[in-house]
Amino acid sequence: MGLRGGALALLLLLFVHGGQRAAEAGGDAFVRVQGTRFVQDGKPFFANGFNAYWLMTFGADPARRGKVTSALSQAAGAGLSVARTWAFSDGGGGGGSALQYSPGRYNENTFQGLDFVLSEARKHGIKMILSLVNNYDSFGGRKQYVQWARERGQTIGSDDEFFTNPFVKGIYKNHIKAVLTRVNTITGVAYKDDPTIMAWELMNEPRCQSDVSGHAIQSWITEMAAHVKSIDGNHLLEAGLEGFYGASSARRSANPSGYQVGTDFIANNRAPGIDFATVHSYPDQWLGGLDAQAQLRFLGAWLDAHIADARAVLRKPLLVAEFGESRHDPGYSGGQRDAVFGTVYARVYDSARAGGPAAGALFWQLLAEGMDSYGDGYEVVLPQAPSTAGVIATQSRRLQGLARAFVRARKAHQGKAGKGAKGGGN
Repeated sequence: MGLRGGALALLLLLFVHGGQRAAEAGGDAFVRVQGTRFVQDGKPFFANGFNAYWLMTFGADPARRGKVTSALSQAAGAGLSVARTWAFSDGGGGGGSALQYSPGRYNENTFQGLDFVLSEARKHGIKMILSLVNNYDSFGGRKQYVQWARERGQTIGSDDEFFTNPFVKGIYKNHIKAVLTRVNTITGVAYKDDPTIMAWELMNEPRCQSDVSGHAIQSWITEMAAHVKSIDGNHLLEAGLEGFYGASSARRSANPSGYQVGTDFIANNRAPGIDFATVHSYPDQWLGGLDAQAQLRFLGAWLDAHIADARAVLRKPLLVAEFGESRHDPGYSGGQRDAVFGTVYARVYDSARAGGPAAGALFWQLLAEGMDSYGDGYEVVLPQAPSTAGVIATQSRRLQGLARAFVRARKAHQGKAGKGAKGGGN
């Protein structure tokens, strides 16, 4: 869809006059933040993308790494520009496939699997968001960190002390350093210097229900963000939040019932070092029993609230880092999934077209063909889902169209400015 009239004028106002500053600040392959927008090489960058948590595991297995290449190739063919995946797998002993099998000890073969993922993403023009630890028990997560601390003599009550115990925090900081300073065995580039990586994520969906005030997680985010930035000044950083509101906002009533989980969308995303905000959305999980249309109404209102707050309160870009529709939802149909994708994509596009903070959305989850055992109900296999694949590709084209419109507008603006300068010198 082309841009006309006021929309193009707004792009000119918001992008052209900041374009030179953006280019000067980040005239390279790294994704940067300029106000409430992502930019790359001085141009707006939109993150239409996907989640694929399994990439490192498959990359480490020569018999399965072809699935990584296949998924990334299919994603690039649909115009997808960003993938989010795990840069963690904790515990399980030295003989398993875990990444960090004990504190500070890493499985080199698994790390080389992540090297392979980054090298393949680079070939396919896809940026990566790498999450550094899990809130949940799968792949170890904070429970494994706390268990490691107990095994080393620490007296710890609940797993929530992941966020407060100095010994546990020290183990996690060491993991951050190990990942950020890793030198890719395929490309020879240190992760902290690799523009294939768009951003780091502190934790997948942090929650601390023993402190619903949000103070524990707020302090943890502040401390860990400073640690990341002390090692890596190139990359963006986000906290991994689902978007639940806390005490700092009157929007707490917008949360689904029962979802006061110790996070605070406003306060947590204001922490120094956090470059952009994230929101997840699973109305089929959060609103059990509501019909499909009620879920869509919630989804639209949920995104509208976060886009408004990202623009007016946080003044940072907003990424819808997870969304989807499960086949296990009683209201599921192919049409319902497309309606969920369409609702998210419309909110992102309308905001981006108006120069707003919504910068993209990553659906959960992309699988390659032949990965049926990894399905969780939300999976999208592009060749097997032509309708949904069409919705995805259409969004990619629309966002790419916005970026091209900006380039044309900037060139036109620069041409007029050049003519004016020439005229003024005669």
